[in-house]
Amino acid sequence: MAAHAPSMPRRALVVGAARGIGRATAAHLAAAGHEVTATWHTTEPAPDPDGDHAGVAGVAWVRCDTTSATDVDRLFGTDEPGPAGPGAGYEIVVANAALVRDRLSSRMSDADFQAVVDVNLTGTFRVARAALAAMAPARWGRLVLVSSVGAWVGAAGQANYAATKTGLLGMARALAREAGPRGITVNVVAPGVIATELIEAMAPRLQERWTAQVPAGRMGTPSEVAAAIGFLCSDGAAFVTGALVPVDGGLVS
Repeated sequence: MAAHAPSMPRRALVVGAARGIGRATAAHLAAAGHEVTATWHTTEPAPDPDGDHAGVAGVAWVRCDTTSATDVDRLFGTDEPGPAGPGAGYEIVVANAALVRDRLSSRMSDADFQAVVDVNLTGTFRVARAALAAMAPARWGRLVLVSSVGAWVGAAGQANYAATKTGLLGMARALAREAGPRGITVNVVAPGVIATELIEAMAPRLQERWTAQVPAGRMGTPSEVAAAIGFLCSDGAAFVTGALVPVDGGLVS
């Protein structure tokens, strides 16, 4: 059986890419030859070891607050009258922006709950809506939403986070049905215990506790999640849509 030809270079956007999985995804897509734009909001892109501010070769950086409809419109070039601007041509979009405000539900304020909803769910919907509108005329596109196994594990103190990350799957499956006839796929990747700065900042005993729950016996890496996202963004994933892809070492198996 003949191997698939490599995916052709396309215009890609990674939303929420300053660090961790988003940064690794931007680097992965750029290394695959795509023209990549990546966004950050409150955290500037981390420098690489040689001191480069952006830290990822071949990636253009844009600041974007996904809770702002104006910022998202500007990102996709739809904030000006007339033909959509250059940003509207993204063929690959990865929605990774997220907020964590952990607190036991009995102590969680309405503001804490709503802030997480605004970023993780409503902000992602804004990005998805703009992405699909731009992809539809070309009748080709790849949209990947980044969820978390925390949506299914249900960690204490994460009622807001788990609710939003679970909601992404329902959103993606509805969007997959809407966009499928136009050659667009919509999928969800759910990372598990990944060695990001957030995890590495935890006390060693907490890291050990999390790792002990993973059948693979170790944490994953951002690049392993990026590889799964990269496949879903490829030409070879044309018949994969509405899917949930855990990248968790078997945590929710």
